Amino acid sequence: MSAQRSLPDYSVTGAGDVTVFLLHGAFGAKEYWRTQIGALSAAGYRVVAWDCPGYGFSPLPDDFGVETCARACAALIDREGGATNVLLGHSMGGMIAQRAFDYRSDRVAGLVLSATSAAFGRPEGEWQRAFVRDRVAPLDAGQTLVEYAPKMLRGMMAPGVNSPETALVIDVVSQMREETFRAAIEAITRFDGRDVLPKMAQVPVLCIAGEHDLTAAPPAVMEKLAGKIGGEFACLPDVGHFAWAEDSAAFNRVLLDFLGRHFASAA
Repeated sequence: MSAQRSLPDYSVTGAGDVTVFLLHGAFGAKEYWRTQIGALSAAGYRVVAWDCPGYGFSPLPDDFGVETCARACAALIDREGGATNVLLGHSMGGMIAQRAFDYRSDRVAGLVLSATSAAFGRPEGEWQRAFVRDRVAPLDAGQTLVEYAPKMLRGMMAPGVNSPETALVIDVVSQMREETFRAAIEAITRFDGRDVLPKMAQVPVLCIAGEHDLTAAPPAVMEKLAGKIGGEFACLPDVGHFAWAEDSAAFNRVLLDFLGRHFASAA
């Protein structure tokens, strides 16, 4: 199968020498990046937003995992990459970004990692078991994602946050296929990208955390990751796991500042 045919759905917006690839998390799709696509393209960046394999209209691969998705991302970089490429990955998308960078370090000039980590940790650990259990138990009990997703997602956001962007996240995730949801949870538990850290230290990296993201990607974890690779760290106040949706203005300011300082000459 050709690289073109094996690629999942994606969109291309804007024009510029710097291409920013937007990689959504385990709970998501390319549609929920609407505000970031607008802000980036208005600032002169070219934006590629994809549906990860198994999301949107693309079938779920039999070997679904971070590595499988990263190989697809590498193929997308080969097809749509520009003179300068930056990967922005959220949550599971941040894991995919790290591994895709490993595969295409010659073509990726920088990384923005939102609410993610370099490794899930020991699958048998209590925190890890609780992470999986809390997310699949309602499905095992017979609830649908339409019934279950809003409460789950609200629990991952800061208390009282409500915006058009968070409503969009809930709507997008509620439409996910259950098989993809389950496969993504399992994929996260198997991820270990610590071998990529020395290579990541060679390019600009921004790690963005949410103050209230205490279960999925705590700020302390993100700060530790940034420290290991000599990257930049930003903790946004009054937001949880979905900082870019809970306070899109603050997230976009931090994002555009980082891109402007490191890639302005190419934009």
